[in-house]
Amino acid sequence: MAKLYFNYSTMNAGKSTVLLQASHNYIERGMQTYLMTAQFDNRAGEGRIGSRIGIGADADTFTAGEDLFAKIAARLEAGPCACVFIDEAQFLEREQVWQLARAVDDLKVPVMAFGLRVDFMGELFPGSAALLALADEMREVRTICHCGKKATMVVRKDDQGNVLTSGDQVAIGGNDRYVSLCRKHWREETGTRQPDGQ
Repeated sequence: MAKLYFNYSTMNAGKSTVLLQASHNYIERGMQTYLMTAQFDNRAGEGRIGSRIGIGADADTFTAGEDLFAKIAARLEAGPCACVFIDEAQFLEREQVWQLARAVDDLKVPVMAFGLRVDFMGELFPGSAALLALADEMREVRTICHCGKKATMVVRKDDQGNVLTSGDQVAIGGNDRYVSLCRKHWREETGTRQPDGQ
């Protein structure tokens, strides 16, 4: 039975590596997959999903406002597809997550979305919030803080290495800009935060 899966974590946990390995497993068994990633995240190259450990694969891209149900339907019309994989799923719009859910329900194809849960300010990304609400199954891809505890948060740094506590939610970058931390060390790096922002 087809399901919508959300595989989430912080930065540098290996989400893209897990995605590429899962897709490879299908292909190795003679099945085809459909890979998509956010168009504006071209760190691995335009239309490419890449992992920090050096593996990668070509992918279709999605942009804001694009109908992902229609894209998946067109891919299925072109030939068999055993599973759809979405990288950088935090950049999906809420409506696009509903489109993925509809593809699972109506087209009967499993969709595995991989993305960040929260941004550097500790806030949910819109795509992640929608996936947390709609996914049939959720799986955490774990990584660790420098202290050895599970990392659940991330800080963004500027070019001088200073921790940023405000700014645009989306700024593409890797190990040069982001550090995954446990909640305690995130609070120490950003300053203790209260629910009202005080």
